[in-house]
Amino acid sequence: MKPSNVIQERVYEFLNTYPPFNLVDPEKLRALARQVRVLYLEPEQVLFSQGDAAHEHFYVVRQGSVRLEQQTESGNPKLLDVCDEGDVFGVRALIAKKNYSSTATAAEESLVYAIPIVAFEPILTENPQVALYFAAGQPVQNPTLRDAQKARIGLSTIAPSSIPLHLEDALKIDTAKSIVACPPDTSIRLAAQMMSDKDSSFMMVVDAEGRPLGILTDTDLRRQVVAGYVAIDDPVKVIMSSPVITTVPNPPMADALIHMIRNKVKHLCVTTDGTVNSKALGVLTEHDLLLAQGNNPAVLISEIRQTRDIASLPGIRDRAEELLLKYLEQEVSISFIANIITEINDAIIVRALQHAEKELGEPPVHYCWLSLGSEGREEQLLRTDQDNALVFEDKNIALEKEYQDYFVKLAAIVRDIMVQCGFEKCPADMMASNPKWCQPLHTWKQYFYNWIHEPTEEALMHTSIFYDYRPVYGDFSLSRQLTDYIYANIQQERIFLPFLAKHALQSPPPLSFFRNFIVERGGEHKDQFDIKLRAMTPLVDAARVLTLDNRIAGQNNTFKRFEKLAELEPQNAELYREAAMAYEIMMRFRALNGLRNKNSGRYLNPDQLNKLERQMLRSTFKPISDIQELLQVRFQLNYLG
Repeated sequence: MKPSNVIQERVYEFLNTYPPFNLVDPEKLRALARQVRVLYLEPEQVLFSQGDAAHEHFYVVRQGSVRLEQQTESGNPKLLDVCDEGDVFGVRALIAKKNYSSTATAAEESLVYAIPIVAFEPILTENPQVALYFAAGQPVQNPTLRDAQKARIGLSTIAPSSIPLHLEDALKIDTAKSIVACPPDTSIRLAAQMMSDKDSSFMMVVDAEGRPLGILTDTDLRRQVVAGYVAIDDPVKVIMSSPVITTVPNPPMADALIHMIRNKVKHLCVTTDGTVNSKALGVLTEHDLLLAQGNNPAVLISEIRQTRDIASLPGIRDRAEELLLKYLEQEVSISFIANIITEINDAIIVRALQHAEKELGEPPVHYCWLSLGSEGREEQLLRTDQDNALVFEDKNIALEKEYQDYFVKLAAIVRDIMVQCGFEKCPADMMASNPKWCQPLHTWKQYFYNWIHEPTEEALMHTSIFYDYRPVYGDFSLSRQLTDYIYANIQQERIFLPFLAKHALQSPPPLSFFRNFIVERGGEHKDQFDIKLRAMTPLVDAARVLTLDNRIAGQNNTFKRFEKLAELEPQNAELYREAAMAYEIMMRFRALNGLRNKNSGRYLNPDQLNKLERQMLRSTFKPISDIQELLQVRFQLNYLG
């Protein structure tokens, strides 16, 4: 073999080790390797400078490292990235056809592969996975994270699930079988007879061309006709549900399921083109979804609400975990997944409370159960520990101890049921079963008054935990009264928010100067990356303090808080949207890591992440420093002692 061929084979073997080149057909990659130039760079040698016209090549570090720096307005270079072995850089010419936005300098003696863009463009066009890699894996060239959120190659790195996957399956319907349908002027009596003859629980209402106008269901007949609100000889158009929610023929189960849940319907009308403007072909029902997928979230929630056997709850929650894994593998949006899992968790809590009330007897006074922490923020995808509290009404001070005894017992029953369902007790005992966190409204007001007006470190810690409360069951007016009280006192005590902002900056940064993940130095999680403490908590804390500053009540979810902040502060909208996207990606990383290792997912092993995953995770960290800088300026923290 000729020496040149030896070099080409080495280039091929190296590239084939790293993404996105390992996604390329071997023969095409070998052809590409034959056109690669090998460059030697001395320490501090500049390969290209900020503002230079794009080269005809992009680059891969073979050995050594290359710094990417950007000139700031002050004239000082800002380190954007340190590219080491296998890292791709200088792709701006490949994607944006623009001048370089940074300067590439060899940090040490380095070998770099120069890959001709002309030779690589056909691969980029033909291979969507390679295209998605560049969209997701170049944080310097794509600071907004929008494409990184869409492209999640490599995130689902759990071993293949043994659970059958159905969400991508098409829900087929026999369109040859005529649907039960009638014109809008048909009498309710006749429509009911037709439904009975066809043994159908619904009737489509269509126009002369067969286009859907509405739907009549057994529920409509019970609520409107049997209850006496509408005469049985009135036309069906009086009680039909309209407009009809439609879908295309044979939709993927995921689409049909999300369609039903978002629109709160149990029937989807299948039409020729998926709109109400074409002929109705058939109807997909919730029952069809149940038959196709046993873990339909609506079915799970219904089972939880209706079960008389509390011992069945753990098994139902296990099925919800299977559902979570399916959704993550099917790339369903985190926002949707979080909503579904929150609804399931809430249903279990409510059912546990109802069971406890039945055991203990009717509550002596009105109360409200509050979920705290990640569950309060509607972000508890995995079964981590419990965080909750209970507030009961101010009625009779002389009987408060008696009231509290009842509610502590009630909370203990709920706590134990939740433990059986896989939610561990809070190690710090931040639960309603602890009398300290099971109090009348006036005591809770006093708690927050003290925390706001005397913002000690302990007070700020309690505020960060308890402010994210969300009412789940009981008298929600108690929660609203407490919220109103908190905002009124924050307005009075202006020093509180700066102290809370300073507290939000205590979380250490995610990366070292050289862009390495900062890992734990010792203990059980030595050499692991704490994604909760170092990446997620800074964004949670920042969203909380900015929400308080903008007096946004009733919104606890971190990425929804950032979305609302983007509406209220157009000048910072881009940053807030990036922070929201980054947080959703982190939630996905943590959930997948937890399911992979059967734990809370909090600690990641950087060695288990592939190159793309590390790049994508790094790209989510940029908004953290930007948000923290915003807090510094807004609350003038440099002047706060």
